[in-house]
Amino acid sequence: MRLGAIVLDSDNIDALSDFYAKLLGWKMNVQMHDGEKWITVIKDDFSETPLVFQENPDYRKPVWSPTKTEQQQMVHLDFYVKAAEFESKIAYAIECGATMAENQLSSDWKVMLDVSGHPFCIIPIPKEVYEQRYGV
Repeated sequence: MRLGAIVLDSDNIDALSDFYAKLLGWKMNVQMHDGEKWITVIKDDFSETPLVFQENPDYRKPVWSPTKTEQQQMVHLDFYVKAAEFESKIAYAIECGATMAENQLSSDWKVMLDVSGHPFCIIPIPKEVYEQRYGV
Protein backbone atom coordinates (compact mmCIF):
# COMPACT_ATOMS: atom_id res chain seq x y z
CA MET A 1 0.00 0.00 0.00
CA ARG A 2 1.21 3.52 -0.85
CA LEU A 3 -0.01 6.93 0.18
CA GLY A 4 -1.49 8.26 -3.06
CA ALA A 5 -2.46 11.80 -2.07
CA ILE A 6 -3.34 14.14 0.75
CA VAL A 7 -6.81 15.62 0.22
CA LEU A 8 -7.80 18.98 1.69
CA ASP A 9 -11.34 20.39 1.70
CA SER A 10 -12.12 24.04 1.09
CA ASP A 11 -14.97 26.25 0.00
CA ASN A 12 -12.53 27.84 -2.47
CA ILE A 13 -10.24 25.18 -3.97
CA ASP A 14 -9.02 27.57 -6.67
CA ALA A 15 -7.46 29.91 -4.10
CA LEU A 16 -6.20 27.04 -1.93
CA SER A 17 -4.61 25.11 -4.80
CA ASP A 18 -3.06 28.34 -6.16
CA PHE A 19 -1.53 28.94 -2.73
CA TYR A 20 0.09 25.50 -2.47
CA ALA A 21 1.21 25.45 -6.13
CA LYS A 22 3.02 28.75 -5.57
CA LEU A 23 4.37 27.80 -2.14
CA LEU A 24 5.83 24.50 -3.36
CA GLY A 25 6.60 25.42 -6.99
CA TRP A 26 4.47 22.52 -8.22
CA LYS A 27 2.04 22.32 -11.14
CA MET A 28 -1.76 22.18 -10.99
CA ASN A 29 -4.08 19.79 -12.76
CA VAL A 30 -7.87 20.32 -12.81
CA GLN A 31 -10.20 17.36 -13.19
CA MET A 32 -13.98 17.09 -13.36
CA HIS A 33 -15.61 13.91 -12.02
CA ASP A 34 -19.41 13.58 -12.14
CA GLY A 35 -19.77 17.35 -12.18
CA GLU A 36 -17.38 17.86 -9.24
CA LYS A 37 -14.17 19.83 -9.67
CA TRP A 38 -10.96 18.46 -8.15
CA ILE A 39 -7.57 20.12 -8.36
CA THR A 40 -4.28 18.26 -7.92
CA VAL A 41 -1.03 20.04 -7.07
CA ILE A 42 1.92 17.81 -7.90
CA LYS A 43 5.68 18.03 -8.27
CA ASP A 44 6.83 17.83 -11.90
CA ASP A 45 8.81 14.62 -11.39
CA PHE A 46 6.07 12.97 -9.28
CA SER A 47 8.63 12.34 -6.51
CA GLU A 48 6.42 13.65 -3.70
CA THR A 49 2.91 12.86 -2.54
CA PRO A 50 0.49 15.19 -4.34
CA LEU A 51 -2.04 17.45 -2.69
CA VAL A 52 -5.63 17.16 -3.92
CA PHE A 53 -8.29 19.78 -3.25
CA GLN A 54 -11.96 18.91 -2.90
CA GLU A 55 -14.68 21.56 -3.02
CA ASN A 56 -16.92 21.59 0.04
CA PRO A 57 -19.45 24.44 0.11
CA ASP A 58 -20.13 23.72 3.81
CA TYR A 59 -16.44 23.91 4.75
CA ARG A 60 -15.69 25.72 8.00
CA LYS A 61 -12.20 26.96 8.78
CA PRO A 62 -10.64 25.23 11.77
CA VAL A 63 -9.54 27.39 14.67
CA TRP A 64 -6.00 27.38 15.97
CA SER A 65 -5.47 26.52 18.75
CA PRO A 66 -8.26 23.94 19.05
CA THR A 67 -11.23 24.52 21.33
CA LYS A 68 -14.01 22.15 22.33
CA THR A 69 -16.72 24.28 20.73
CA GLU A 70 -15.13 25.29 17.39
CA GLN A 71 -14.22 23.40 14.24
CA GLN A 72 -10.98 21.51 14.90
CA GLN A 73 -8.28 20.60 12.43
CA MET A 74 -8.43 17.15 10.89
CA VAL A 75 -4.82 17.09 9.71
CA HIS A 76 -1.93 19.48 9.32
CA LEU A 77 1.07 19.51 7.02
CA ASP A 78 4.71 19.79 8.10
CA PHE A 79 7.17 21.36 5.68
CA TYR A 80 10.86 20.81 6.38
CA VAL A 81 13.34 23.49 5.34
CA LYS A 82 17.07 23.91 5.73
CA ALA A 83 17.72 25.73 9.01
CA ALA A 84 19.55 28.54 7.20
CA GLU A 85 16.46 29.16 5.04
CA PHE A 86 13.93 29.09 7.87
CA GLU A 87 13.17 32.83 8.04
CA SER A 88 13.14 33.28 4.26
CA LYS A 89 10.71 30.36 3.83
CA ILE A 90 8.39 31.87 6.44
CA ALA A 91 8.52 35.20 4.60
CA TYR A 92 7.82 33.40 1.30
CA ALA A 93 4.81 31.56 2.79
CA ILE A 94 3.41 34.92 3.92
CA GLU A 95 4.06 36.35 0.43
CA CYS A 96 2.07 33.42 -0.99
CA GLY A 97 -0.89 34.26 1.27
CA ALA A 98 -0.25 32.37 4.52
CA THR A 99 -0.67 34.00 7.90
CA MET A 100 1.26 33.38 11.08
CA ALA A 101 -0.85 31.60 13.68
CA GLU A 102 -1.37 33.75 16.73
CA ASN A 103 -0.65 30.86 19.08
CA GLN A 104 2.80 29.29 18.59
CA LEU A 105 3.54 26.03 20.42
CA SER A 106 7.32 26.29 20.20
CA SER A 107 10.07 28.67 19.23
CA ASP A 108 11.68 25.80 17.26
CA TRP A 109 9.16 25.89 14.37
CA LYS A 110 6.33 28.13 13.13
CA VAL A 111 2.64 27.30 12.86
CA MET A 112 1.04 29.06 9.91
CA LEU A 113 -2.42 29.09 8.35
CA ASP A 114 -3.12 28.66 4.64
CA VAL A 115 -5.75 30.69 2.77
CA SER A 116 -8.51 28.28 3.87
CA GLY A 117 -7.38 28.24 7.49
CA HIS A 118 -5.65 24.84 7.51
CA PRO A 119 -2.70 24.95 9.92
CA PHE A 120 0.71 23.90 8.66
CA CYS A 121 4.18 24.02 10.18
CA ILE A 122 7.49 25.16 8.78
CA ILE A 123 10.22 23.22 10.55
CA PRO A 124 13.94 23.94 10.22
CA ILE A 125 16.27 20.96 10.07
CA PRO A 126 20.06 20.91 9.81
CA LYS A 127 21.41 21.25 6.27
CA GLU A 128 23.18 17.87 6.36
CA VAL A 129 20.00 16.09 7.53
CA TYR A 130 17.95 17.88 4.87
CA GLU A 131 20.44 16.95 2.14
CA GLN A 132 20.66 13.34 3.31
CA ARG A 133 16.88 13.02 3.27
CA TYR A 134 16.15 14.93 0.08
CA GLY A 135 19.43 14.83 -1.82
CA VAL A 136 19.42 18.58 -2.37
